[in-house]
Amino acid sequence: MPSANADTWLVVPLYNEATVVQEVVRETRKTFPNVVCIDDGSRDRSAEEALAGGAIVVRHPINLGQGAALQTGLDFALAQPGAEYFVTFDSDGQHRVEDALAMVERLRTEPLDIVIGSRFLDDRTNAGALKKLILRAAVLFERVSTGVKLTDAHNGLRALNRAAASGIRITQNRMAHASEIVGQIGAKKLRYAEQPVQILYTDYSRAKGQSMWNSVNILSELFIK
Repeated sequence: MPSANADTWLVVPLYNEATVVQEVVRETRKTFPNVVCIDDGSRDRSAEEALAGGAIVVRHPINLGQGAALQTGLDFALAQPGAEYFVTFDSDGQHRVEDALAMVERLRTEPLDIVIGSRFLDDRTNAGALKKLILRAAVLFERVSTGVKLTDAHNGLRALNRAAASGIRITQNRMAHASEIVGQIGAKKLRYAEQPVQILYTDYSRAKGQSMWNSVNILSELFIK
């Protein structure tokens, strides 16, 4: 008898997250047995820790960026027998498995191709004021440039069916890949919806300064691309 969610693959970009990735993988595999981590040229033991957690690991020999890692992971997952649903999921513990499961269930039961997480549909996520401002600016930019109406265009938690995962091609390697995905949703007329999710800004992620630097990168790449 096949295990629950055996038709779903979690695609996890991985770069220098050896401290936390084993636990992230172990926890996600309680719900989603199929996890592929794309080690994007890490300089630490990220790949070994992901393997210890039970993930399949595909390696980039050098750091190419999150967009490239996502495309590598989607290509790998699409080639697996029985794969029908695909979730992009962070390796640093900021995403919740419960949210990912709810998003996949919507794909199973509703006429949707892609479900995108939003931290702004409820008040569970405590994002800083500057980050909120930058992300809302990104939302306005995406609405004008693509016609896709989202409240959180740069949320990394997404669930895609096979049609969406096969149709979207990510060529922007770094933060601009999120804008590229939104643009393709509009251009390919994919059926989309948002799902309220909670992003966990942990002591670990804040210590890396990831939240602030990602916000700055998003803003700069929106207007330079």
